[in-house]
Amino acid sequence: MKIYFPQWQGAGLGKNIESGAFAVLEYLKDLDFVQIPLSHISAGENGVQKFQINNYDAIYEQLQRFKQFLETEKPNTTATIGGDCGLEIVPVSYLNAKYPDLGVIWFDAHADINKPCDSASCNFHGMPLRTLLGEGESNMDNLMFSTINSSQIHYVGLRDIDEAEKIRLDSGSIYNPKKLNIPELISTLQSKSIENLYLHFDFDCLEPADYDKTYYQVPNGLMIKDAEECISELKRNFNVVGTSVLESITANLEELRPIEKIINVLMK
Repeated sequence: MKIYFPQWQGAGLGKNIESGAFAVLEYLKDLDFVQIPLSHISAGENGVQKFQINNYDAIYEQLQRFKQFLETEKPNTTATIGGDCGLEIVPVSYLNAKYPDLGVIWFDAHADINKPCDSASCNFHGMPLRTLLGEGESNMDNLMFSTINSSQIHYVGLRDIDEAEKIRLDSGSIYNPKKLNIPELISTLQSKSIENLYLHFDFDCLEPADYDKTYYQVPNGLMIKDAEECISELKRNFNVVGTSVLESITANLEELRPIEKIINVLMK
């Protein structure tokens, strides 16, 4: 099932996230993508914070629509154009309920594993993994189909970690190497008898010198060719049941050229 869900409210002001998602949709020219409508509740500069989460009501309403959509359609796989990282609590929890051995590969510069009370920004796109672990804002638990375990999370490109997040990574022995090692990642997954994967891809995992049209730019990231190789090897060795491409902010289709292979392999 191909889904277009340009949620931006999880990023606070979310500047250019929606238009960036639309550019990816335009680039693909694939009429099979189904749009999940965004909320009309005020957000961004006029947004309201609840439970230490900015734009809470808008996020909750549209994530509920996303959940209801999956409940109705019951797809075997998902491919999502987003949008901010907060949207992931719906497809990951859905596929985790369907494939209990699901491995979650988090291509991201950020850990996205804050509790609301530990987040300096109060933006939900920094909280999805903590929510998926069942340790986030309890009022959001009914947006999910299931919760995951820390052993299911595997980071690629992680390098910007808050102190509270580091404590959670260490306490859960969560896979977060300082440098990409594809054979090690594959063997780690195989050692856990993981067969099915969800590939979360926030473009800020990439080195900004290779691609900088991202909501955040964090130095010392993955080179595009290494990200392409990693995705290719994961798809060759495992059954990929879910994918996403998130937080690219350019509206210029020409500026997507450096990442077109990544978009194609994850969305087609």
